[in-house]
Amino acid sequence: MTLYQDRFYRSQISTPDWVSFTIQVKETDLWIRARKDLSVEGYERVFQYRHALETYIHQNPRFKDSLQPLDFDSMAPPVVQAMIQAGRIAGVGPMAAVAGAIAELVGKDLSAFSPDVIIENGGDLFIVCHETLMVGIYAGDSSFSGRLGIRLPPSDEPIGLCTSSGTVGHSISFGRADSVTILSPSATLSDAVATAVGNRVLTKNDIQPALVWAQQIPDVEGILIIVGDQIGAWGGMELVTL
Repeated sequence: MTLYQDRFYRSQISTPDWVSFTIQVKETDLWIRARKDLSVEGYERVFQYRHALETYIHQNPRFKDSLQPLDFDSMAPPVVQAMIQAGRIAGVGPMAAVAGAIAELVGKDLSAFSPDVIIENGGDLFIVCHETLMVGIYAGDSSFSGRLGIRLPPSDEPIGLCTSSGTVGHSISFGRADSVTILSPSATLSDAVATAVGNRVLTKNDIQPALVWAQQIPDVEGILIIVGDQIGAWGGMELVTL
């Protein structure tokens, strides 16, 4: 998972009973695995949610630039409401949750057509899968990068597994963690919390306080923080060596 440069990891997974495809609409670039080709349905959903988001931003420019939580807007479209709510819970601006929100909303829609769906959006994952999954972690120059993974058991319920980094990629982070990965039932929430935790980690000494802080957030089920040769973890993520 997460932040592999040029996303070469997408071509490393091949299983005969899954169909993999990508959907690109402007900046949104989804990699999707399902039990059948849902590229048409997926494109329609991505276009729908992006259009709603872009229209809202045009009418409310502050939404795009705010690094602080915004007041809830009951008149906003669902994708905007989800992002605002996640940002308020995590204490960050709503755009911190945009990748997770798109992945989650599209994923839930596609789940009506396929019993198993995995959507990756810039290193953020929405998962509904009845098989055991192994998710590798990329953490920049850390010695754990590409050598550590997370084992996810089969589940009937959606999973959000999202990663933020202060050393890899182009996303805004005020911290210097090589990777912060959050597990929750919602990819929107996981995305926002990963950003919030990453902002709190400037050095190895910040790992433990950040873990304690994130544990208090409702629905956060697992936390993994990597800074150089140091690692901190909490909750229901089974870590494995790759």
